[in-house]
Amino acid sequence: MSATLLGSAIPLAQAYDLALVDLDGVTYKGHEPIEFAAEGLRSARAAGLRLVFVTNNASREPESVSDQLTSLDIPAQPKDVMTAAQACARLLGDHVDPGARVLVVGGAGLVTAVTEAGYVVVQSADDAPDAVAQGFAPSLGWADLAEAAYAVAGGAVHVVSNLDLSLPTARGFAPGNGALVGAVVAATGVQPFSAGKPSPAMYAMAIERAGASRPLVVGDRLDTDLAGARAGGYPGLHVLTGVNSARDDILAHPGERPDFIGADLRSLLVPHTAPTAAAGGWWECDGSAARVTGGRLEVREGAPDADPVDLVRAACAAAWAFTDAGGVVDPTTVPDLAV
Repeated sequence: MSATLLGSAIPLAQAYDLALVDLDGVTYKGHEPIEFAAEGLRSARAAGLRLVFVTNNASREPESVSDQLTSLDIPAQPKDVMTAAQACARLLGDHVDPGARVLVVGGAGLVTAVTEAGYVVVQSADDAPDAVAQGFAPSLGWADLAEAAYAVAGGAVHVVSNLDLSLPTARGFAPGNGALVGAVVAATGVQPFSAGKPSPAMYAMAIERAGASRPLVVGDRLDTDLAGARAGGYPGLHVLTGVNSARDDILAHPGERPDFIGADLRSLLVPHTAPTAAAGGWWECDGSAARVTGGRLEVREGAPDADPVDLVRAACAAAWAFTDAGGVVDPTTVPDLAV
């Protein structure tokens, strides 16, 4: 499977009718705003782009998320939020019947979603749950993970909100739900069913609810946000404000590659130039260029006032074309391109 960057002659906010926007690492980090996020999203809305915030975080209620967004000058309502807790509750229906007993290991958002889906929430493995629903919450401890392990070892189906190994915060990256799920898997040897990205299920739910026909996924993680976009066949914009970097884009596997790359959410407001092949094996993008020779990436910067993301785009095109033709790019030749 190959994948390459797309171009758009008009701003993305006009080319698409719905943006499926990730939260952590895209609109905020922890409780801190991300620079230009509010400006970019407000202007995109003014241009006619609808927004649904789609997050792998299952610990919070949609109302709590929308309140935080509004406090960061990004007006939102609960209906604008789609959480992995909601997707997890829906996934439970593939494995247990309504009315089944479910041990919830997670935050209030997951408890609410499971309850509203018609299941009976129990507190202990001793309550003989039919399933365990696990999602991230900063308050989770050893006792919670142990209870989940006892239930899964006893035969309960293990359904989790997501498998993100890390979580971006204002202080750096902290263990995510995937790390906590790993503790239960280590104790039981049972692999769980995951509802969150990179499964495209949440995207499909949000698109159906919005009645959109031209959706765009916006995220910061290649292995969840953009992999989910690829899996669902939706175009994806990678903004370089969170987990993955421009260097990661260049070295990305086909199933995790973005269709568009932007420094931040203001990239919704501008056209995007697609790289084109040129003489000598070079790939060019608005004056910046890159090529791979003998497995080594070479880059050529454009004019001093050139958009630094154009060099990233050219480098992606060169590296991806070389890789898709069977070559191997030497990662030591791929620089950390500043944007």
